[in-house]
Amino acid sequence: MSGKEIMFTPVQLGAIQLKNRLVMAPLTRMRAVAGDVPNPLARIYYAQRASAGLIISEATQISPLGMGYPATPGIYSAEQTAAWKEIVDAVHAKGGSIVAQLWHVGRISHSSLHPEQGVPEAPSAIAASGQTYGADWKLHDYETPKAMSLEDIARLLKEFEAAAQNAKAAGFDGIEIHSANGYLLDQFLQDKTNQRQDQYGGSIENRLRLLGEVIESVSKVFPSNRVGVRLSPYGTFNDMADSDPVALFTAAIHQLNTYDLAYVHMIEPRSTSAGGNDQVNEAAPVTSEIFRKAYQGKFITAGGYDQAMGEKVLEEGLADAVAYGRLYISNPDLAERFQQGAALNPYNRATFYGGQEVGYTDYPSL
Repeated sequence: MSGKEIMFTPVQLGAIQLKNRLVMAPLTRMRAVAGDVPNPLARIYYAQRASAGLIISEATQISPLGMGYPATPGIYSAEQTAAWKEIVDAVHAKGGSIVAQLWHVGRISHSSLHPEQGVPEAPSAIAASGQTYGADWKLHDYETPKAMSLEDIARLLKEFEAAAQNAKAAGFDGIEIHSANGYLLDQFLQDKTNQRQDQYGGSIENRLRLLGEVIESVSKVFPSNRVGVRLSPYGTFNDMADSDPVALFTAAIHQLNTYDLAYVHMIEPRSTSAGGNDQVNEAAPVTSEIFRKAYQGKFITAGGYDQAMGEKVLEEGLADAVAYGRLYISNPDLAERFQQGAALNPYNRATFYGGQEVGYTDYPSL
């Protein structure tokens, strides 16, 4: 079969049935309303894109302290859960599948976003270099985070479980654990950010411990075959690095093989900056080539794909599905456009974050 034919064949990711191999990548849009509740427009936005084989929701914080940017939605309150239920119902009504991406940003935050909880938390008290948006939508220097205690980690695991309960109550088809892009779980994995001396730091085995415990926590709610994990080997976004990324992420894959997961979702490092720009690093390693063979389950690849590149990676067997981000922002009917060879709407980066309908629900379908 050609890559194009494969792209439009169904695939089973664990217990989640996809009608095609196009995945809408998780896309932070910063349009939540008071109380970190998803914007009412999000129901339209996600339903417009229900022809994707799978929608992965925008990153959704599991607690107030997990929030890293203004106007990102949560999934820790009854009001948030009710709003997500309307979104999920709208996607299901159009024959789509959708999972919730559960998120804690760790040190990539600012105390103005969670004044009651204070400074951000992280594996170690190491500030990220650079600046981030506070509650006032202005840039502030990163603060030095609080190193999490064992009690903090125990609380975090309960928060992940509670968020999974809310996702289940909202009717999501599953959840994706965000362990990529320099956010909290990635901070525990990589040794630039994890300099702990306890059972969560030091050796690769210790640094993988928290991710395993999070999988086990959410798997009390969803069967593991409705749980995906997102990783970003070699990713430098949010001031990340590891001294031996191949060893680390190979060990991570071997650990993930021991769970019957829906999928592993990896970001190609050629897309150098999640959300930052359109630069492509052609010299970057190709994670699908390095890690696909090691993972025994279903594999989603993401990172700056166009249609031809997506078809090629499917044809070569390096992925079971391909996630598209920016193209899904501007093309709600991306699957139909790919299938028909139709022209694509260009996206407008100026309207990615914040705002209302413009650049969100007003891109035309065919």
